[in-house]
Amino acid sequence: MASRDPGRPNVLLILSDDQGGWAMGCAGNHEIHTPNIDGIARRGILFHRFFCTSPVCSPARASLFTGELPSQHGVHDWISYHDGGRTDTDFLAGRTLFTDLLADAGYRLGLSGKWHLGANDKPRKGFVHWYAHESGGGPYYGAPMYRDEVRTEEPAYLTDALGADAERFLTAEAAQEDTPFYLSLHFTAPHKPWKGQHPEQYTDLYADCAFETCPQGPTHPWQALTPKGHPVGGEADTREALIGYFASVTAMDAAIGRVVDRLDALGLTESTLVIFSSDNGFNAGHHGIWGKGNGTYPQNMYDSSVLVPCVMAQPGRIPAGQECDTLLSQYDVLPTLTEWLGLDHTPDPARPGRSFADILAGTATGDDPDRERVVVYDEYGPVRMIRTRDWKYVHRYPNGPHELYHLTADPGEEHNLAAAPDRAGVRTDLASRLDAWFARYVDPTLDGARLPVTGAGQRSPVTPGSLPTAFSAIPDAVRFAGDPEPRPAPLP
Repeated sequence: MASRDPGRPNVLLILSDDQGGWAMGCAGNHEIHTPNIDGIARRGILFHRFFCTSPVCSPARASLFTGELPSQHGVHDWISYHDGGRTDTDFLAGRTLFTDLLADAGYRLGLSGKWHLGANDKPRKGFVHWYAHESGGGPYYGAPMYRDEVRTEEPAYLTDALGADAERFLTAEAAQEDTPFYLSLHFTAPHKPWKGQHPEQYTDLYADCAFETCPQGPTHPWQALTPKGHPVGGEADTREALIGYFASVTAMDAAIGRVVDRLDALGLTESTLVIFSSDNGFNAGHHGIWGKGNGTYPQNMYDSSVLVPCVMAQPGRIPAGQECDTLLSQYDVLPTLTEWLGLDHTPDPARPGRSFADILAGTATGDDPDRERVVVYDEYGPVRMIRTRDWKYVHRYPNGPHELYHLTADPGEEHNLAAAPDRAGVRTDLASRLDAWFARYVDPTLDGARLPVTGAGQRSPVTPGSLPTAFSAIPDAVRFAGDPEPRPAPLP
């Protein structure tokens, strides 16, 4: 009956879509209702400083599963053209995912929800269950889905349908003979659309909400706007967008609660590692932005875009009620799972991640400089970031604009010190460390620093002959809030 051995646990990975690290009750948000996610945190560990590897969905997901940077796996933007299974383009073909390692170790794998890494209709290695969204998101009713390579349209509210599909998978796997399972439950929530998309039982919770946790300040000058003047990453009715965003999170939380309850009912709680996280962060008015890293042009690296929720639990192995402030990244997940699950796999030193299994076990004695836990790195095409506990430096190739924030004194990242003469030494040091780290890990043939990544999507894998056409240009109809102020032109 699945795995009953806590030392060789099953794995339930729950991934949300566009959920900022701020959008959980256990993260300190007093307005949003997430009792079930909060409950997972109480059972295990809440990570306060867990970062995506790129602040947009497809590269972030690719990094989570491969443990590689975009400049190693080649997915640099959200997949805009070959996002349906019918194109038969797997953007991670030939690359090793942690799911491949699980399959090699005898796990039975399932997917319910969003894949968005190409060839979405076709189960990857080891998957015995595959219920995948055709693309990267869309309406919550009538969603185009592939079930074992057959295209269907889901008539039910998608969040509920994915939760129910996950429950069925767990029930079926519990009947298997002592074989561990892995389930990817990938919601499209809380990705837009929001207005009119979510059940009233959830939207009614926020009818009178003040949304103090999402103050709507002046529009950021780099915010991309539609021809009608509202943010590309948002909707015309800001209040309805906030209600829908919060409601979609709470609806997802309710579905998560039902799935976790099913684990409990099957007696699999102590032998299942449960992980909840998101692909990337999200700004719901933060910094005057609606959207994530590509909510602006140039793309941004604000903490609200790169900081993602992360809680993990396995009662009996992970001590309950832990909170962790260590800086960790999605590229650390593969080596952590390798160690925690006891897989026969030696981590590749060419990958940047380091295991944090000792943090999960509650045996960590402090930050180990050799593991680079005190620093995280991000990239989004020609935009790269280094973040320490106290500082953040953002470098944009070829010539800026660059940003430097003293996070200890300015946690809201409101005062750019990149041009401050008295901070020149800090900037030079961080820029040098950033350059050296990427030089160590980047595959020169897939280096995003000089690719024409605008945040408008990636159409094909990166190959030497595809560079002019692999990435979508910003549509002419899009304008920016700061126009006609000078700003960097799109890369050629």
